[in-house]
Amino acid sequence: MSKISSNIRFLRQLRGLSQEQLADELRITRSRVGGYEEARNEPPIDLLIRLSEYFHIAIDALVRGDLKKTNLDGLMKVGKNRILFPILLDSDGNDMVELIPLKASAGYLRGYADPDYIEKLPQMKLPFLPTGKHRAFPIKGDSMPPIREGSFVIGKYIERVEEVKLGHTYVVVTKDDGLSYKRIMHYHKKEGAFELHSDNKMYQPYKVKANEILEFWEYTCCINMNQYDDSELNLDSIMNMLKGLKVEIAGIKKK
Repeated sequence: MSKISSNIRFLRQLRGLSQEQLADELRITRSRVGGYEEARNEPPIDLLIRLSEYFHIAIDALVRGDLKKTNLDGLMKVGKNRILFPILLDSDGNDMVELIPLKASAGYLRGYADPDYIEKLPQMKLPFLPTGKHRAFPIKGDSMPPIREGSFVIGKYIERVEEVKLGHTYVVVTKDDGLSYKRIMHYHKKEGAFELHSDNKMYQPYKVKANEILEFWEYTCCINMNQYDDSELNLDSIMNMLKGLKVEIAGIKKK
């Protein structure tokens, strides 16, 4: 059984609906619902949109995630209770920070809305972060000094494009380029495009259309991992560094 078929069955049963009742809600026949649940057919895009709106689950999660393995209360809700992507909570209901290892970053574009992918990522709890959903992304290259390759940028998820602040730095996730950490300097209204700059002036700025951007993560803090050997890059070493960072931040506030 495909993920979309098992997800439709799971969500229907979670609502306590019969196939006929769900068919009435979606304005289709009961036999079509049965065909989708038994993986004999796949719903077209217009029906996927209806399913997404009815169950308040993003289409990506419907198609690629295994919702039976997901805590639906641990999904980020946006707008009219529309679930955008999965987040992880600990047993106390606290938000966990998922860390995207460098080796896993290439798959982020395929897995950012997949609960299975997110669930397998290393997780951290950082009590000093401000409110909001955060995620840690690996930095490659030398385009954004003083942040060096091998570091991690922790970003806060931006729900609406209107919240983007010009002159600030963001991890930008695009359909074609995947993950990029850049400074957003301009928005070209006529083109509907953001202008992304590197702090290293050797790199030329470039434009990305807003409709090609999947996610914005605003810079919160940076974890410098360059003092560790590759063999030492594990959650224990990261957490030791973060404890020191917490002390450093507390010291700055006191001053």
